[in-house]
Amino acid sequence: MTIHCQLVALAPDIDRLSLDLPDGVQVVVKVVVGLFLFGIALDTRLTDFRDVVRRPAVIAVGLVAQYVVAPGLTVLLVMALDVRGSVAIGMLLVACCPAGNLSNLLTHRARGDVALSISLTGVSTVLAVVATPAAFAFWTGLSPAADALMREVSLEPWDVVGEVALLIGLPFAAGLLVAWRWPALTTRVKRYVEPGVLVLLLLVVVGGLAGQLRTFIDYVGVVALAIAAQNLLALGVGYGTARACRLPERGVRAMTFELGVRNTALAVVLALGFFADLGGVVLVAALWGLWDVATGLSLATWWRRRPCSPTRHP
Repeated sequence: MTIHCQLVALAPDIDRLSLDLPDGVQVVVKVVVGLFLFGIALDTRLTDFRDVVRRPAVIAVGLVAQYVVAPGLTVLLVMALDVRGSVAIGMLLVACCPAGNLSNLLTHRARGDVALSISLTGVSTVLAVVATPAAFAFWTGLSPAADALMREVSLEPWDVVGEVALLIGLPFAAGLLVAWRWPALTTRVKRYVEPGVLVLLLLVVVGGLAGQLRTFIDYVGVVALAIAAQNLLALGVGYGTARACRLPERGVRAMTFELGVRNTALAVVLALGFFADLGGVVLVAALWGLWDVATGLSLATWWRRRPCSPTRHP
């Protein structure tokens, strides 16, 4: 049997895939994501939101592209690829999540507009408490594959809002408070928070999936094309949005990463919390994160070697 035939044979089963992860893994991942958002807030100042006032149109267009354009195009991609319901749900869940501070790091590495990147990350993170659940509910309803499977899942929208608020709002507010009250301590600590959290998250995910290695190998081919295509689409939306706004090169690089790099850690937590019996959702979110890092670092490294033009794009 060819690889193609094997993937076709596996595809119908992914909606019934169940990842039997230890109960403690979900709790630990939530804590890690909270620390991740706490780290974003430690690196955020009120002055970082100056672009919201200085360039409100750019920020607004970026947010519309993030929560409307990218998920809408993802719905079309889901239909074009004819993926199974759980894969569609996973793709739309990722598309509706805000950017993480990985986008800030990649923007810095690419010599992009870090101020714009931080402003977009901060605003999108704050709005995500409401925007992510609302966008996810709306766009899954427009995807036949996702909608059909969502009808079988008992999911209360306000439960999702509460979960996102706890995962994003509480740690982000705590981080802002610490940064405001103890700036000297924040300066010393923040450089260790993010790399430490990233390493911890990687260890948790790898440890949690260690017993699922056979499942991972069996199903990775089913979702690989969809993940790669959506990641390319997200980066393209960011780049196209920046061009439409006629941003200078540094702004183009920032916007590309802001819309192309998702907070997949949040997506994994939501997938584990609400779609535990739909392993395909968790698989998409987890693999999206790995592929996201690989493509983001590659693009940032490529851009780093090329000087930015100070002029705006025509």
